[in-house]
Amino acid sequence: MAGDNFGMQTAAGHLTVAAESKEPYAADVLAQLHEDAAQVVARYPQKRSALLPLLHLVQSVDGYVTGRGIDFCAEVLDLTTAEVSGVATFYTQYKRHPNGEYTVGVCTNTLCAIMGGDQIWDEVSEHLGIGHDETTPDGKITLERVECNAACDYAPVVMANWEFFDNQTPESTKQLVDDLREGKDVRPTRGPARVCTFKQVSRVLAGFHDGLADEGVGAGPASLEGLRLAKQNDWTAPDGGASREEHQPEATSDRTAPGLSGSTDSPANAPDEKPGEGSVAPATLFDADDKGDGKDAK
Repeated sequence: MAGDNFGMQTAAGHLTVAAESKEPYAADVLAQLHEDAAQVVARYPQKRSALLPLLHLVQSVDGYVTGRGIDFCAEVLDLTTAEVSGVATFYTQYKRHPNGEYTVGVCTNTLCAIMGGDQIWDEVSEHLGIGHDETTPDGKITLERVECNAACDYAPVVMANWEFFDNQTPESTKQLVDDLREGKDVRPTRGPARVCTFKQVSRVLAGFHDGLADEGVGAGPASLEGLRLAKQNDWTAPDGGASREEHQPEATSDRTAPGLSGSTDSPANAPDEKPGEGSVAPATLFDADDKGDGKDAK
Protein backbone atom coordinates (compact mmCIF):
# COMPACT_ATOMS: atom_id res chain seq x y z
CA MET A 1 0.00 0.00 0.00
CA ALA A 2 1.29 3.39 -0.97
CA GLY A 3 2.61 5.72 1.70
CA ASP A 4 3.90 5.07 5.18
CA ASN A 5 1.01 6.41 7.22
CA PHE A 6 -2.09 5.95 5.11
CA GLY A 7 -4.12 2.77 5.39
CA MET A 8 -1.44 0.38 6.63
CA GLN A 9 -2.49 -3.26 6.31
CA THR A 10 -0.79 -6.59 6.77
CA ALA A 11 -0.40 -9.00 3.91
CA ALA A 12 -3.47 -10.86 5.21
CA GLY A 13 -5.51 -7.67 5.04
CA HIS A 14 -5.78 -7.08 8.79
CA LEU A 15 -5.82 -3.44 9.78
CA THR A 16 -2.80 -2.06 11.57
CA VAL A 17 -4.03 0.69 13.86
CA ALA A 18 -1.42 3.36 14.39
CA ALA A 19 -0.56 4.24 17.99
CA GLU A 20 -1.63 7.87 17.55
CA SER A 21 -5.14 6.63 16.76
CA LYS A 22 -5.58 5.89 20.45
CA GLU A 23 -3.91 8.94 21.92
CA PRO A 24 -6.31 11.09 23.99
CA TYR A 25 -7.79 14.21 22.45
CA ALA A 26 -6.35 17.56 23.47
CA ALA A 27 -8.52 19.22 26.11
CA ASP A 28 -9.83 21.94 23.78
CA VAL A 29 -10.59 19.46 21.00
CA LEU A 30 -12.42 17.17 23.38
CA ALA A 31 -14.45 20.06 24.79
CA GLN A 32 -15.56 21.10 21.30
CA LEU A 33 -16.41 17.50 20.43
CA HIS A 34 -18.64 17.23 23.49
CA GLU A 35 -20.32 20.53 22.63
CA ASP A 36 -21.01 19.43 19.05
CA ALA A 37 -22.06 15.95 20.13
CA ALA A 38 -24.61 17.39 22.54
CA GLN A 39 -26.27 19.21 19.64
CA VAL A 40 -26.38 16.04 17.57
CA VAL A 41 -27.71 13.81 20.36
CA ALA A 42 -30.45 16.35 21.18
CA ARG A 43 -32.03 15.66 17.79
CA TYR A 44 -32.92 12.09 18.68
CA PRO A 45 -35.40 10.67 21.23
CA GLN A 46 -32.95 7.81 21.83
CA LYS A 47 -29.37 8.96 22.03
CA ARG A 48 -27.93 5.75 20.60
CA SER A 49 -29.61 6.74 17.31
CA ALA A 50 -27.03 9.51 17.03
CA LEU A 51 -24.20 7.04 16.39
CA LEU A 52 -24.01 7.52 12.61
CA PRO A 53 -23.66 11.32 12.69
CA LEU A 54 -21.27 11.10 15.65
CA LEU A 55 -18.97 8.85 13.65
CA HIS A 56 -18.98 11.47 10.89
CA LEU A 57 -18.21 14.08 13.55
CA VAL A 58 -15.17 12.08 14.64
CA GLN A 59 -14.02 11.90 11.02
CA SER A 60 -14.40 15.66 10.69
CA VAL A 61 -11.80 16.02 13.44
CA ASP A 62 -9.46 13.07 12.88
CA GLY A 63 -9.95 12.39 9.18
CA TYR A 64 -11.04 8.83 9.92
CA VAL A 65 -12.66 6.85 12.75
CA THR A 66 -9.85 6.60 15.27
CA GLY A 67 -9.61 4.40 18.33
CA ARG A 68 -10.14 7.45 20.52
CA GLY A 69 -13.14 8.36 18.36
CA ILE A 70 -14.65 4.94 19.01
CA ASP A 71 -14.14 5.48 22.75
CA PHE A 72 -15.71 8.93 22.54
CA CYS A 73 -18.84 7.72 20.76
CA ALA A 74 -19.24 4.80 23.16
CA GLU A 75 -18.93 7.07 26.19
CA VAL A 76 -21.35 9.71 24.91
CA LEU A 77 -24.00 7.22 23.78
CA ASP A 78 -23.65 4.64 26.58
CA LEU A 79 -22.65 1.95 24.09
CA THR A 80 -19.87 -0.59 24.15
CA THR A 81 -16.85 -0.02 21.97
CA ALA A 82 -17.75 -3.28 20.20
CA GLU A 83 -21.15 -1.86 19.24
CA VAL A 84 -19.57 1.32 17.89
CA SER A 85 -16.85 -0.58 16.02
CA GLY A 86 -19.45 -2.89 14.48
CA VAL A 87 -21.17 0.09 12.87
CA ALA A 88 -17.95 1.86 11.91
CA THR A 89 -16.69 -1.20 10.03
CA PHE A 90 -20.01 -1.88 8.28
CA TYR A 91 -20.45 1.32 6.27
CA THR A 92 -17.85 2.27 3.67
CA GLN A 93 -18.16 6.01 4.33
CA TYR A 94 -16.47 5.38 7.68
CA LYS A 95 -12.73 4.86 7.38
CA ARG A 96 -10.80 2.87 9.97
CA HIS A 97 -7.44 4.02 8.64
CA PRO A 98 -6.22 7.50 7.64
CA ASN A 99 -8.09 8.74 4.59
CA GLY A 100 -6.97 11.19 1.98
CA GLU A 101 -8.06 14.80 1.85
CA TYR A 102 -10.20 13.86 -1.15
CA THR A 103 -11.94 10.54 -1.74
CA VAL A 104 -12.23 9.96 -5.47
CA GLY A 105 -14.73 7.25 -6.37
CA VAL A 106 -14.79 5.81 -9.88
CA CYS A 107 -18.03 4.04 -10.72
CA THR A 108 -17.49 0.68 -12.40
CA ASN A 109 -21.03 -0.66 -12.16
CA THR A 110 -22.73 -1.93 -15.31
CA LEU A 111 -23.64 1.24 -17.21
CA CYS A 112 -20.59 3.26 -16.19
CA ALA A 113 -18.35 0.28 -16.97
CA ILE A 114 -19.84 -0.05 -20.45
CA MET A 115 -19.45 3.68 -21.04
CA GLY A 116 -15.79 3.67 -20.02
CA GLY A 117 -15.68 3.44 -16.22
CA ASP A 118 -13.35 0.45 -16.22
CA GLN A 119 -10.88 2.26 -18.46
CA ILE A 120 -11.06 5.35 -16.25
CA TRP A 121 -10.32 3.22 -13.20
CA ASP A 122 -7.38 1.44 -14.84
CA GLU A 123 -5.76 4.64 -16.10
CA VAL A 124 -6.31 6.72 -12.97
CA SER A 125 -5.12 3.90 -10.72
CA GLU A 126 -1.94 3.61 -12.78
CA HIS A 127 -1.58 7.41 -12.92
CA LEU A 128 -1.70 7.70 -9.12
CA GLY A 129 0.15 4.45 -8.43
CA ILE A 130 -2.51 3.21 -5.97
CA GLY A 131 -5.38 0.72 -5.94
CA HIS A 132 -8.78 0.54 -4.29
CA ASP A 133 -9.02 2.22 -0.87
CA GLU A 134 -5.39 3.23 -1.05
CA THR A 135 -4.05 6.73 -0.57
CA THR A 136 -1.32 8.66 -2.34
CA PRO A 137 1.87 9.19 -0.28
CA ASP A 138 1.09 12.91 0.06
CA GLY A 139 -2.23 12.07 1.76
CA LYS A 140 -4.25 13.96 -0.84
CA ILE A 141 -6.20 11.30 -2.76
CA THR A 142 -7.86 8.11 -1.62
CA LEU A 143 -9.04 6.13 -4.63
CA GLU A 144 -12.13 3.94 -4.52
CA ARG A 145 -13.76 1.59 -6.99
CA VAL A 146 -17.44 2.34 -6.45
CA GLU A 147 -20.35 0.03 -7.26
CA CYS A 148 -22.72 2.88 -8.13
CA ASN A 149 -22.57 6.66 -7.91
CA ALA A 150 -26.36 6.93 -8.48
CA ALA A 151 -26.05 9.04 -11.62
CA CYS A 152 -26.44 6.55 -14.47
CA ASP A 153 -27.88 9.23 -16.75
CA TYR A 154 -24.43 10.84 -16.81
CA ALA A 155 -22.28 7.72 -17.15
CA PRO A 156 -19.39 7.36 -16.73
CA VAL A 157 -19.46 9.20 -13.41
CA VAL A 158 -16.71 9.98 -10.91
CA MET A 159 -17.26 11.50 -7.47
CA ALA A 160 -14.86 13.53 -5.36
CA ASN A 161 -15.97 13.63 -1.73
CA TRP A 162 -19.44 12.69 -3.05
CA GLU A 163 -19.71 15.59 -5.49
CA PHE A 164 -20.60 14.66 -9.07
CA PHE A 165 -18.27 14.78 -12.05
CA ASP A 166 -20.39 13.66 -14.99
CA ASN A 167 -19.53 12.22 -18.42
CA GLN A 168 -15.91 11.66 -17.50
CA THR A 169 -12.99 10.35 -19.53
CA PRO A 170 -9.65 8.98 -18.39
CA GLU A 171 -8.04 12.30 -19.30
CA SER A 172 -10.56 14.48 -17.46
CA THR A 173 -10.35 12.30 -14.36
CA LYS A 174 -6.57 12.38 -14.31
CA GLN A 175 -6.76 16.15 -14.59
CA LEU A 176 -9.26 16.16 -11.71
CA VAL A 177 -6.98 14.27 -9.33
CA ASP A 178 -3.96 16.34 -10.39
CA ASP A 179 -5.84 19.58 -9.67
CA LEU A 180 -6.98 18.32 -6.29
CA ARG A 181 -3.44 17.33 -5.36
CA GLU A 182 -2.18 20.77 -6.37
CA GLY A 183 -4.71 22.46 -4.10
CA LYS A 184 -6.74 24.06 -6.86
CA ASP A 185 -10.45 24.83 -6.38
CA VAL A 186 -12.22 22.19 -8.43
CA ARG A 187 -15.84 22.76 -9.47
CA PRO A 188 -18.14 19.73 -9.70
CA THR A 189 -20.49 19.28 -12.64
CA ARG A 190 -23.42 19.82 -10.28
CA GLY A 191 -23.69 21.19 -6.77
CA PRO A 192 -21.44 23.70 -4.98
CA ALA A 193 -18.79 25.81 -6.64
CA ARG A 194 -15.93 23.72 -5.26
CA VAL A 195 -15.16 20.34 -3.77
CA CYS A 196 -14.82 20.52 0.01
CA THR A 197 -12.28 18.43 1.92
CA PHE A 198 -13.09 15.07 3.46
CA LYS A 199 -13.11 16.59 6.94
CA GLN A 200 -15.40 19.42 5.87
CA VAL A 201 -17.82 17.04 4.20
CA SER A 202 -17.77 14.78 7.26
CA ARG A 203 -18.91 17.68 9.42
CA VAL A 204 -21.81 18.32 7.04
CA LEU A 205 -22.76 14.64 7.22
CA ALA A 206 -22.72 14.96 11.00
CA GLY A 207 -25.49 17.52 10.62
CA PHE A 208 -23.71 20.87 10.63
CA HIS A 209 -24.67 22.76 7.48
CA ASP A 210 -22.06 24.65 5.50
CA GLY A 211 -24.53 26.80 3.56
CA LEU A 212 -23.72 25.15 0.22
CA ALA A 213 -26.73 22.83 -0.06
CA ASP A 214 -28.60 25.03 -2.56
CA GLU A 215 -25.55 26.18 -4.48
CA GLY A 216 -25.28 25.28 -8.15
CA VAL A 217 -27.35 22.92 -10.29
CA GLY A 218 -29.02 20.03 -8.48
CA ALA A 219 -30.61 18.01 -11.29
CA GLY A 220 -29.25 18.43 -14.80
CA PRO A 221 -31.07 18.14 -18.15
CA ALA A 222 -30.60 14.38 -18.48
CA SER A 223 -32.21 13.75 -15.11
CA LEU A 224 -35.15 16.01 -15.99
CA GLU A 225 -35.75 14.70 -19.52
CA GLY A 226 -38.63 12.45 -18.48
CA LEU A 227 -40.34 15.34 -16.70
CA ARG A 228 -39.84 17.57 -19.76
CA LEU A 229 -41.43 15.00 -22.07
CA ALA A 230 -44.35 14.49 -19.69
CA LYS A 231 -45.10 18.22 -19.63
CA GLN A 232 -44.64 18.53 -23.39
CA ASN A 233 -47.14 15.75 -24.05
CA ASP A 234 -49.47 16.61 -21.17
CA TRP A 235 -48.89 13.20 -19.62
CA THR A 236 -50.13 12.60 -16.10
CA ALA A 237 -49.92 9.64 -13.78
CA PRO A 238 -53.16 7.60 -13.66
CA ASP A 239 -55.34 7.97 -10.60
CA GLY A 240 -54.93 4.42 -9.40
CA GLY A 241 -56.31 4.83 -5.88
CA ALA A 242 -59.66 3.13 -6.45
CA SER A 243 -58.12 0.56 -8.75
CA ARG A 244 -55.53 -0.40 -6.17
CA GLU A 245 -58.22 -0.91 -3.54
CA GLU A 246 -60.29 -3.06 -5.90
CA HIS A 247 -57.35 -5.29 -6.69
CA GLN A 248 -55.89 -5.39 -3.20
CA PRO A 249 -55.58 -9.11 -2.29
CA GLU A 250 -57.38 -10.17 0.85
CA ALA A 251 -55.33 -11.40 3.76
CA THR A 252 -55.28 -15.16 3.95
CA SER A 253 -54.81 -15.24 7.71
CA ASP A 254 -54.97 -12.83 10.59
CA ARG A 255 -52.94 -15.00 12.92
CA THR A 256 -50.01 -13.23 14.54
CA ALA A 257 -47.80 -14.92 17.05
CA PRO A 258 -48.56 -13.79 20.63
CA GLY A 259 -46.68 -10.66 21.59
CA LEU A 260 -45.69 -9.82 18.00
CA SER A 261 -46.87 -6.88 15.92
CA GLY A 262 -47.30 -6.31 12.23
CA SER A 263 -44.90 -4.08 10.34
CA THR A 264 -47.35 -1.16 10.45
CA ASP A 265 -48.23 -1.22 14.13
CA SER A 266 -44.92 -2.03 15.79
CA PRO A 267 -44.50 0.17 18.87
CA ALA A 268 -41.48 2.44 19.00
CA ASN A 269 -39.06 2.28 21.88
CA ALA A 270 -39.52 4.91 24.54
CA PRO A 271 -36.75 7.53 24.66
CA ASP A 272 -33.44 5.91 25.67
CA GLU A 273 -35.10 2.54 26.18
CA LYS A 274 -32.67 -0.20 25.32
CA PRO A 275 -33.84 -3.22 23.34
CA GLY A 276 -35.46 -5.78 25.62
CA GLU A 277 -36.04 -3.44 28.56
CA GLY A 278 -39.56 -3.61 29.93
CA SER A 279 -40.66 -6.16 27.36
CA VAL A 280 -42.62 -9.34 27.94
CA ALA A 281 -41.13 -12.78 27.65
CA PRO A 282 -40.29 -13.72 24.05
CA ALA A 283 -43.31 -15.01 22.17
CA THR A 284 -43.34 -18.44 20.58
CA LEU A 285 -44.35 -19.11 17.01
CA PHE A 286 -47.41 -20.98 18.22
CA ASP A 287 -50.81 -19.80 19.43
CA ALA A 288 -52.17 -20.90 22.77
CA ASP A 289 -54.10 -23.75 21.12
CA ASP A 290 -50.98 -25.17 19.51
CA LYS A 291 -48.96 -27.79 21.33
CA GLY A 292 -45.72 -26.45 19.95
CA ASP A 293 -44.07 -29.88 20.06
CA GLY A 294 -43.00 -29.73 16.43
CA LYS A 295 -44.44 -33.19 15.67
CA ASP A 296 -46.34 -31.94 12.65
CA ALA A 297 -43.33 -30.17 11.14
CA LYS A 298 -42.12 -31.62 7.90
